[in-house]
Amino acid sequence: MRRRADVLVVGGGIIGLTAAVRLRERGARVDLLAADDPAETVSAVAAAVWYPTHTEADPRVLRWATDTHTELTRQAAAGVPGVVARPTRMLLRRPWDGPPWWAAATGDLTVRPGEAPWAAELRFTAPTVEMLPYLGWLRDRFTSAGGRVLRDRLARLTDGFALARTVVNATGLAAGRLADDPAVHPVRGQLVLVANPGLTTSVRDEENPAGITYVHPRRHDVVLGGTFEAGEWDTRPDPGVSAAIRARCVALVPELADAPVRGERVGLRPARHGGLPGRGGGRGRAGAAAGARVRARGRGRHAGLGLRRRGGDARARRGESRSLIVVRDCQPHRAGPRLRP
Repeated sequence: MRRRADVLVVGGGIIGLTAAVRLRERGARVDLLAADDPAETVSAVAAAVWYPTHTEADPRVLRWATDTHTELTRQAAAGVPGVVARPTRMLLRRPWDGPPWWAAATGDLTVRPGEAPWAAELRFTAPTVEMLPYLGWLRDRFTSAGGRVLRDRLARLTDGFALARTVVNATGLAAGRLADDPAVHPVRGQLVLVANPGLTTSVRDEENPAGITYVHPRRHDVVLGGTFEAGEWDTRPDPGVSAAIRARCVALVPELADAPVRGERVGLRPARHGGLPGRGGGRGRAGAAAGARVRARGRGRHAGLGLRRRGGDARARRGESRSLIVVRDCQPHRAGPRLRP
């Protein structure tokens, strides 16, 4: 009979899978509890491009972003499925006032004058990930290392202590319910997918007054975005929003004008009002993990960073737990839920 796990990772998106892999490869007995297949998580919807968007300057985030950039660049060179290092152009409408706080993480950022309406243009290399093959690769890596995947849902985060002494909350938006944290809320994002006419460079115009605009090529399609709608729960694509996204992206990259639409996607990024709570670790209390969306932002408001911090979020290789919310049970175990094998 298999012994009780050392660690239960709750959540099967990119953060949960990465944490589970890191912990298992360091020798911990790890179970991954996921309500859905990786392809059904919000991670699978993401454009998945390294860039600290909507993120305030924070030394911790810079460290995590740097580690993630380094690791994904290594994976791209190693041929990991779905990972590509792409040249990126970031167009700025505000006057240039010096390098952004995250510039050092890229290692190759340069600036040049922009053409109206842009004041400057940043160029750097950013790792990008096609999430479906990458999530599958992470899951296979975990199970091949002896990790076990359980398919079920918890009613509360503390129910996980029936399965392991340490629980890692990587549930994204569900953390609000699992940890009784009303500050956790969604930030809706809508994308349009079109056929790739031969593009290889990502282009961003986040200061577009008509709405955030980005073009991210992949092997067989191009991700056009997007929206950043705090507090919106609707996961149905809005045709009007899709049309506006496409129009902005075609204006930015005219080569997209005749690219046929392949689909629309909507995802709910996890965010938290008031920033991160304490690091947790308190006597098995769910409250210690409130806000455990493990994708965090700088001070003030936290929203989903996902790929931009996935390397820094799962730093089990150094025995660290800085952004993953980890709770240890220091009380007698209560009867927990029965889970399907």
